[in-house]
Amino acid sequence: MSKHKWKSRTKRDLMIEVWEALDCESVGASELEAIEQAVQEKFGEGAVESYASVARLLADEGAELRHAEVLELDVQQRSRDPYDAMFRNVLKFSDFKQAAGSLKNLENLRKKFARERDQKGLRRVRETALKGKQRAQMIAGNKAVDERKRAEKAEIAEWFTIWLQQPEIFETWLELRRASKQFREQFGVAENL
Repeated sequence: MSKHKWKSRTKRDLMIEVWEALDCESVGASELEAIEQAVQEKFGEGAVESYASVARLLADEGAELRHAEVLELDVQQRSRDPYDAMFRNVLKFSDFKQAAGSLKNLENLRKKFARERDQKGLRRVRETALKGKQRAQMIAGNKAVDERKRAEKAEIAEWFTIWLQQPEIFETWLELRRASKQFREQFGVAENL
């Protein structure tokens, strides 16, 4: 599959394009590795996703998965990922207290990777924070969710935005934000803050 000129402009589209080019009945280890190679060649090593994520995407597109191969390959990939344990379950924001804790954990990781000049780790921290922001925004925009919960998620999405823009000042900003009249009027002063 290497040396192929892929037309896709996004990573998601590229994964689907490669799968379609493989013209296979089902997806397993060899297909996922070919997709990984194409993504790495076009977007760089940092763009590579877990095999499980790629398999989920392809299953949503109608691919039949060879589950045992996908699972085995994903386990192998995770065991090679030095960041996996550090980022496992780092994103929690069912309430303000959890969101603040998640952002504090991300800031600690950011500082660690900055000290070590670990660009890959720093990129992973940023991607994780972006994922948190996007999830919070998704819930905030979901009309099926309770209005108060949507407002909380919109607030938390704003926290992620501020942290992504200025992580060094976030802790001070958060203290001021939670003490603000507007925040207290909207959310009150509760134990979960």
